[in-house]
Amino acid sequence: MSDIATAFVRLHARLAPVAFVPEVRLHQADEPIGLWELTEGEFRSEQPPPFWAFAWAGGQALARYLIDHPEVVAGRRVLDLASGSGLVAIAAARIGAASVRAVEVDPRAVAAVRLNADANGVRVDAELADLLDGAAGDAELVLAGDVFYSEAMANRVLRFLLRAARGGARVLVGDPGRAFLPRNRFTELATYDVPVPPALESVRVKRTTVWELVAGPGRTAG
Repeated sequence: MSDIATAFVRLHARLAPVAFVPEVRLHQADEPIGLWELTEGEFRSEQPPPFWAFAWAGGQALARYLIDHPEVVAGRRVLDLASGSGLVAIAAARIGAASVRAVEVDPRAVAAVRLNADANGVRVDAELADLLDGAAGDAELVLAGDVFYSEAMANRVLRFLLRAARGGARVLVGDPGRAFLPRNRFTELATYDVPVPPALESVRVKRTTVWELVAGPGRTAG
């Protein structure tokens, strides 16, 4: 773990329970806009925004679903794609996954996942990598929270998730109605009203759905 990245997470985020998943504690930013602006200049030079510092609605819903349905995870090898804070990965580890791999492209996110896993007393293998042009490895369950926020990201994520599903993995996604979610590829599993930071989402609650990917040809979800 990079000492600099770890120090940055500790400096700018405070360990606290997640609003919709209080079983899990994360290092979260108290003032999201200030931290976003602090890292904005680096983002223009390819440093990702601090997605790791917030419990996004898609991740909260997906983590809540897993904790309420532990049979989905128990004994399975899990991959948490674009893990952010590690919320979904930590939830999976808490409820009996055989192993949990959390993958991120931001070194600070990797540091946050490791810190958060330690704080929750679970093992998560946090990895710095971009898997989207590759494969899900031996994962039996692939999880992704709030990943359809841009067209370019959505296209790459969907291709990766389809490869994983066609390779035999079950694929679950949490999404709060982002514009680029291809709903015709998914079946709805559950819907929640999730508390979110108004400064980021312009509302206090986001209606958020947990979806399961259908590996075959696109169809209307329902």
